[in-house]
Amino acid sequence: MTEPVRDAYSSKSEQYIELFGGDWQPGAEAALIRGHLTGLDGPVLDLGCGPGFWTADLQRLGADVTGVDLVPEFIEHARATFPRTRFRLGSMTELDVPGHSVAGILSWYSTIHLPPAELDGVLAEFRRLLVPGGRLVIGFFDSDDGVAAFDHKVITAYRWPVDEFAARLAKAGFTEVDRHQEQFPERPDRKYASLAATVSS
Repeated sequence: MTEPVRDAYSSKSEQYIELFGGDWQPGAEAALIRGHLTGLDGPVLDLGCGPGFWTADLQRLGADVTGVDLVPEFIEHARATFPRTRFRLGSMTELDVPGHSVAGILSWYSTIHLPPAELDGVLAEFRRLLVPGGRLVIGFFDSDDGVAAFDHKVITAYRWPVDEFAARLAKAGFTEVDRHQEQFPERPDRKYASLAATVSS
């Protein structure tokens, strides 16, 4: 699945970056992300960092964070726009990172294109990377009608009921500690969700 997603985002990278431009402002989910991924004793990875806005935000707040994305255009833009923040090209499914070496992971809508059968493996990889008590914050599209594919403007994506996604996290060895759900009036066709979890003891 990595190559189709990379190629699809590469082909639309300019449009995607322009959606934010210089006017990016974090929304209501900022408290959850910042609250769980700053002040940690160890490195943080922003996996699927895109143009790097959240990575730079966390770095500005003192996190020892590195942004990782498989789209070369996003990494090039992020390095040019946020020269004080670390970014590298890579895939969240093929990380050459030692186990139990990361204090926090942000996966902000970076698992949305995974077929449901592949999600558990990626969550297990996140669990492998994190230290005991490490934090994961993950954003995804919410669903009232079970797991469902839909035509995302870039490439097919999936919606997940929040409780079912939380159950997948628990299966992978995480304990949910916080959640946020939101629906914007201008997008009645979409609901958004984020979960914060710690590595289970």
